[in-house]
Amino acid sequence: MHTIANHQQAQAWNDWEGIHWAEHSTRYDAMMGAFNAPLFAAAGIAAGDRILDVGCGTGQTTRIAARQARSGHAVGIDLSAPMLERARRDAAAEGLDNITFEQGDAQVHPLPAGGFDVLLSRGGVMFFADHVAAFTHLRHTLGSAGRLAFLGPQPGGPDSAYARGTAALSPFLREASPAARGMGSLLDPARIRDVLTAAGFIDIDVTPAEAPMTFGANAGDAVDFLFAMGPTRYNLRDVDPVTVSRIRGEVHDALTQFETPDGVRIPGSVWIVTASRGRTPSKRRKG
Repeated sequence: MHTIANHQQAQAWNDWEGIHWAEHSTRYDAMMGAFNAPLFAAAGIAAGDRILDVGCGTGQTTRIAARQARSGHAVGIDLSAPMLERARRDAAAEGLDNITFEQGDAQVHPLPAGGFDVLLSRGGVMFFADHVAAFTHLRHTLGSAGRLAFLGPQPGGPDSAYARGTAALSPFLREASPAARGMGSLLDPARIRDVLTAAGFIDIDVTPAEAPMTFGANAGDAVDFLFAMGPTRYNLRDVDPVTVSRIRGEVHDALTQFETPDGVRIPGSVWIVTASRGRTPSKRRKG
């Protein structure tokens, strides 16, 4: 792997959390997959486009991009070796020949100037150590008519559906797990616009989108998934088994309200962010 700026994230995503994502990629894709439609509608990928999927993880969005850019090419970049191994395997199984994956830190990774038409990310851009530096670097990989489309979480309030369903867990989630550090970095639309403007982007738009997030086939299955996810596992690592069992039972009961014939589906909210390359970057500042 080339030079790394985000050392903590590189370590985290190549450790147990990255392995869990790779081994359970279908579960994570089910959780986020309902947001693919608004993300790709915003990206507007054409048949001949060259796409860079930033923080591609196990590659579902890269594969979608490659299918849409059928005479173009899609490149996925991520820090995580286990996730990229899964991404390459799944792309090969689908017979996609216009897709490649690179392990690297997109904030500093050597990328071709003007080599892409679309920068895409389903949340991976949240984890940069220096957002302005990262987006400035990425901006230079776009052609003159290049565009950016990414997804990021909206801030969750105490009355949100997810908060209600996992209320019993809330007092125990005191800190971010190693791989989750940075997830709250781009919650505020004003900050998103400030960062992208400082990086030289123009025509910035931040639009809310809502969709059901699927956590499991039923409440029991969803609880198993939630309690295996990094933030939960990390924060409960020293909690006694009796207490963990009690919390699991309370979360299970709360999640039954979200059971549907299609599984446990909890309403979620994200920002869909779009921008254009622009011509003259603003003076760089820390972000």
